[in-house]
Amino acid sequence: MNPRALAILVLARVRATDAYLNVVLDTMLSESPPKDPRDAGLATELAYGTTRRQLALDYAITRFADRKLEAMEDRVLAALRIGAYQIFHTRVPARAAVAETVQALKEVGLARAAGFTNAILRKLADLPAPPLPSPTDVAHHLSVRESHPQWLVERWLRQFGRERAESMLVADNQSPPVVIRANTSKVTRDALLTQLQEVGVDAKAATISPVGIILPPVGRIEDVYGYSEGLWQVQDEAAQLVGVYGAIPDNARVLDVCAAPGGKSCHQAQSHDVVAVDLHAHKLRKIESEVKRLGLTSRLKAYAHDATEPFPEAWGEFHAMLVDAPCSGLGTLRRHPELRYRRKEEDVSRLATLQRRILENCQEAVPAGGLLVYAVCTLEPQEGQDQVEMFLRSHPEWTAEPPVLPGLKLPLTQAYLRTLPGPEGFDGFFAARLRKMY
Repeated sequence: MNPRALAILVLARVRATDAYLNVVLDTMLSESPPKDPRDAGLATELAYGTTRRQLALDYAITRFADRKLEAMEDRVLAALRIGAYQIFHTRVPARAAVAETVQALKEVGLARAAGFTNAILRKLADLPAPPLPSPTDVAHHLSVRESHPQWLVERWLRQFGRERAESMLVADNQSPPVVIRANTSKVTRDALLTQLQEVGVDAKAATISPVGIILPPVGRIEDVYGYSEGLWQVQDEAAQLVGVYGAIPDNARVLDVCAAPGGKSCHQAQSHDVVAVDLHAHKLRKIESEVKRLGLTSRLKAYAHDATEPFPEAWGEFHAMLVDAPCSGLGTLRRHPELRYRRKEEDVSRLATLQRRILENCQEAVPAGGLLVYAVCTLEPQEGQDQVEMFLRSHPEWTAEPPVLPGLKLPLTQAYLRTLPGPEGFDGFFAARLRKMY
């Protein structure tokens, strides 16, 4: 299938079903694999790039459309956005971007909308630059320019100041690198790095994570050396740092109570016995598949369970608990760009309430002297530091205890792990390492 036609169908399905972009894209690439890997790369770039820039593209399209975007057929709106993205954000010549996109719309069965689409895209192609609101209204200007909802831009401006907030917005619109974590139950990070380089992969060590490796653009991840042998797992460096920061002793038995999609569970299972729990049973199948590939089946068992409810006594005692709590996900918008348009400001408070319920339940199951590592992939204090400090105020038997890791300089704020999107190249994470004293 023409890569532009494939991208149109992907974005149309995401809009119609509220599905995750990566899931729809991977499914459709599997169902209709392009003969040329470059076509898969183009379809991926168009789908992700268009989604990242959606608010700015819509702002431009609205100038020339004679109907509301909400009323447009999914495939037509997807084609307009994809065409506008190529005009403003790629090196594809404007005329070619218009012609190829209109042809792709015909291929997906909407020849009747070709004239309408062609007319709007030709007008956009005549613009010297994408239109933007006045820079005097800073929040509105940045919201459109960097395609983030205005409520979120306003929050980040208040919390981080303009310079840092703007760098975070810009970073969210960059393609993230592919980062893998060495499966240290089979190979050291340095040995794996050498092996990858020996087979021609231009890999390099991660910035901070002692188990991380950054890969160049690689096409199908399953084709990279070491995948089928289970030598590594894909995991962003900031997510790896949560496991490193936890510094759970090797002989400890670990309960991961919100385990899906399983990266942190598998990280712990490289050196611990782990019980991985998730509310949704179907998500456990992905974890079990990865556990098998990584050769960790003897160390990790997965069960469906609600983390707000007491844990079965039959599971036994755990020395450490990982609470990778459900959160707004606002630290991972470069990887999940569609999430920025779905989240509402009130979601932050709603999710913070759920996190408190989970924390209250989990702390009961930790014995005296045990550890609890709380983590969220968001930048919101209400879900992160404020959440933890409120918990500590109401539970004097708990204290924050940062790890002692000689030679490793983690990005700590007070006792807590904190990474931000920006030039450092991280996703946004917060983690707290808590000790139950009595």
